Amino acid sequence: MSVVMSSPASDSAPKTQDERDLLLYEGRLQRPQMAKTPELARNGRLRHVIFSGQFNPALLDELAGVADVIRQLSKHRAGQDFLISLLHHKRAMLYFTQPSTRTFLSFMAACQILGITCNEVRDPQTSSETKGETRFDSLRMFSSYFDLIVMRSPMARLAESCAYLMNDLERSGNRSVPIVNAGSGADEHPTQALLDIYTLQRTFNFTSPNDSSYSSRFETLRTTPGCENLTKGLSNKTYAFCGDIGRGRTVRSLAMLLANYENVRLAFISPNHQSLQMREDLRERLTARGAQFYEFDSFEQTLDGKPIIETLDALYMTRVQREHDTSDDAAGYAALDLTQYCLTPQLVSRMKPYAPILHPFPRDQHFGEIPTEIDNDPRAMYFRQARNGMWARAALLAHVFDVDGHIMRFFHNDFSV
Repeated sequence: MSVVMSSPASDSAPKTQDERDLLLYEGRLQRPQMAKTPELARNGRLRHVIFSGQFNPALLDELAGVADVIRQLSKHRAGQDFLISLLHHKRAMLYFTQPSTRTFLSFMAACQILGITCNEVRDPQTSSETKGETRFDSLRMFSSYFDLIVMRSPMARLAESCAYLMNDLERSGNRSVPIVNAGSGADEHPTQALLDIYTLQRTFNFTSPNDSSYSSRFETLRTTPGCENLTKGLSNKTYAFCGDIGRGRTVRSLAMLLANYENVRLAFISPNHQSLQMREDLRERLTARGAQFYEFDSFEQTLDGKPIIETLDALYMTRVQREHDTSDDAAGYAALDLTQYCLTPQLVSRMKPYAPILHPFPRDQHFGEIPTEIDNDPRAMYFRQARNGMWARAALLAHVFDVDGHIMRFFHNDFSV
């Protein structure tokens, strides 16, 4: 649902109280992200998490370091006991009125790792919204009982507007709590982008338990034909996104984060269909960022004189999000060969030996964008990617509640030897 800017007299005027409430924030919603981000921070750290643009490379590295430490501490009983004691006095509301499995469960697990008590509303039919309560009233009510609201909604810009509501409450001396956007309409999914980046960071460290002072996986890869110029880290890479680019909010969020790194190229592979191709606003944002990006309609189109499937350093697959289809969309698909946007073992065999395959999930068993026979390929990272969400989101919550420093000190004092 988009914010309606028409006058009240028009046929497209807002029809619900929620839509009218969104208009109260119209001026703030229309600003560039750069103008918004200071309002979403407090004392040099994130207060509300709404956009992927709030993460810069330095903060992403910091969060990755905290996530790695939480991962290590969680392997030991003493580390678990320490982590669970950090925020045992905090309560979180998981307000998920749009279907979710991985995001909901990983946020719940992240809260539990840090000792945060969770409650949930996943079906508005079980809440007072069935009695006519607006979403904004629901969110303000939640802030009376909880210390954090993690929200996922089909309504675009709702999370951002609720962050401004909380800021207004704070300024007037009322109770205000952090808002974390776990997916807002087709806008953004910043914490998915965070865990995607974390997965890429760990992958492009190129470390292995078998590494030694005499040999390492990274040096071995650099002797492989075509990999001589391989570097560690997220810079100097070609990232490809395939599938539903137009409606994939995870694609939008991750692409904007990757555009922050040096010498990065972004390739978008999608069918020739208006709903599935890159939206103009993403083109404009990437252009304004000075990012190198390309649009293809096939894995066989060339970059650097080679098919893109052989050139990419990482591949991000997505399903066609049919839940957003209109009747015109469904009719338009009939003329498309969507099988071209599904991976096959043959295509994977042509990829670079280190190139990870990511997917935000769920994958569509009917569309078949990633068949299960690829799951055992060492480059298939999507199940690790989902688990990484738990660690990355725990690190993010530790940052929001300002206990990340405690975690790092405890680790270095008690576990680093």
